[in-house]
Amino acid sequence: MNELTAAAVIDWLTALSKVYNEKKDYLTDLDRAIGDADHGANMARGFTVVAEKISPLADKDIGTIFKTVAMTLISTVGGASGPLYGSFFLQAAGVTNGKTGLNAGEAGTMLEAGLKGVVARGKAAVGDKTMIDAMTPAVAAFQAAAGEGLSSAADKARQAARAGADSTTPLVAKKGRASYLGERSAGHLDPGSESTALLFQTLYDIVVK
Repeated sequence: MNELTAAAVIDWLTALSKVYNEKKDYLTDLDRAIGDADHGANMARGFTVVAEKISPLADKDIGTIFKTVAMTLISTVGGASGPLYGSFFLQAAGVTNGKTGLNAGEAGTMLEAGLKGVVARGKAAVGDKTMIDAMTPAVAAFQAAAGEGLSSAADKARQAARAGADSTTPLVAKKGRASYLGERSAGHLDPGSESTALLFQTLYDIVVK
C-alpha cells in the first residue's frame, strides 16, 4: 500500500474494534493489577461504537472520519482512555481535513499530531509508565522510516510500539491510577501502552494486507 486511503483508515479502525474485543479480557487483567480493571471493557465498547459510526463514511475525507472517532470515544469511553484516545484522533483529524489519502510522510504528520494531542491532554512523558511509552517511539520510528514507504514505516512503528510497551513493565508509574501504588506498580505491563501497541500493530496489518 503506497497510500493510506480513507477506505484503509476505515478498515484499520474496524479491525481495531475486533482486536480490542478479542483482547478485552487480557487488557482488563493488565488493568486489574495496577488500575480500575476497566481498560479492556472500555476500549472494546468504545471501538465497537466507532466501527458502527464510521461504516457509512467511506465517501468522506479522513479528517471527517477521525473527528467522528474522536467524538465517539470521548462520549462513550470511561476513565482516562476516552479523553486520551479521543485527543489523539481529534488532533489527527486537524491535519487530515479534506484529505482522501495520505502518503507515508503525511501519515507520519498525522500520527505526530495525535501524539501531541495525547501529551497535551495527559501531561505524561516517556518513562511515566503510560501509553506515551509506546506511542512516542512508534511515531518517531514511523517518521524516520517514512522515506522507505508506508509499509516499512508501519513495520518500524509497530516494532517500536511493542518494545515501548514492554519497557513499561519494570517502571514505577508516575501518572494515572497506577501511580497511587508507588513501587508496587513495578513489575506490571501498562495496559494503555499495550492498547497503543495493538493500535500500531493493527495499522501495520492493514497497510501490508
